[in-house]
Amino acid sequence: MANQTYNVLFLCTGNSARSIMAEAILNEEGKGRFHAYSAGSFPKGAVNPLALAELEKAGLPAAGLRSKSWDEFAGPGAPQMDFIFTLCDYAAGEVCPVWPGQPVSAHWGMSDPAAVKGDRHAVERAFHETFAMLGNRIRLFTLLPFERLDHIRLHHELRGIGQTA
Repeated sequence: MANQTYNVLFLCTGNSARSIMAEAILNEEGKGRFHAYSAGSFPKGAVNPLALAELEKAGLPAAGLRSKSWDEFAGPGAPQMDFIFTLCDYAAGEVCPVWPGQPVSAHWGMSDPAAVKGDRHAVERAFHETFAMLGNRIRLFTLLPFERLDHIRLHHELRGIGQTA
């Protein structure tokens, strides 16, 4: 798996916050080495404004980001994925489409910041913490020595990253 561009799909139920932020972070952190996408099993149809605010604060581009169904990536003509990460408990428990090419997958579950109840400050803090956690996990992912990891070791490393705060 060395010296190639890897396609990565981040999945969540609504594809409005976590998976959108992950897509933007990896496309910036992994420029030239990774191409990130995001999708949802039941997409909300719009990106959460607080997710966009986190991207803006970090100076990450948000152009082209949209809430979309994972069906876009399961059909003919879709990019073949090398990695698929589920980011929420709902997507991890759902029956996913069959992905061509047998991508490596892992569950990187985390709470949905959009589901946080409370005042505006508490909700914004939840988005910021989720963004930071995604950034940490994605940085660890991009540093993996893919050329030296067999399939089993790669699975182990990805599961470990999913436990990182």
